[in-house]
Amino acid sequence: MQILTFTVAGQPYAIPSRTVLEVLPLVPVRPVPLLPDYVPGVFTYRGNLVPMVDLARRFDSPAVDAGGRRRLSTRLIVVEVAAPAAGTAEPARPVLLGLVADNVVSVQSAAEGNAAATIDTGDAPFLGRLLRLGGDTVQMIAVDRLVPPDLLARLVATASGAAGP
Repeated sequence: MQILTFTVAGQPYAIPSRTVLEVLPLVPVRPVPLLPDYVPGVFTYRGNLVPMVDLARRFDSPAVDAGGRRRLSTRLIVVEVAAPAAGTAEPARPVLLGLVADNVVSVQSAAEGNAAATIDTGDAPFLGRLLRLGGDTVQMIAVDRLVPPDLLARLVATASGAAGP
């Protein structure tokens, strides 16, 4: 399996590279009121409005301050996730999310057999198994579980509605 590794609040994390569309420098965000603090708003990506998720805030990292942690190495990882169709029996459809990470490290191969452990994180179903990569322990993130389904449906509706005439 190919994974993209990056850091959040100084800790290494990874996501499957098949979900990644592009890695960008941090771009301006348009705030959307009344969203959780880990969703600072939406940004424009190839003509579409895309919800942004700040991973450090999502992980409730104590290293996050009032926006002063942004550096030149801060990156926006554009990923595709499956969004459930709100209130219908329609199948999930692919939608885009932008993930804010401190530093994108590399794309690596991770053997399925190098899992160190899976820890039940309770309220954080997006945190997956731990992998040993060289001398580091990297935690996998389930990008399709980063945003609760009801919030994801609202975010997609907000971005779609805001992109209208």
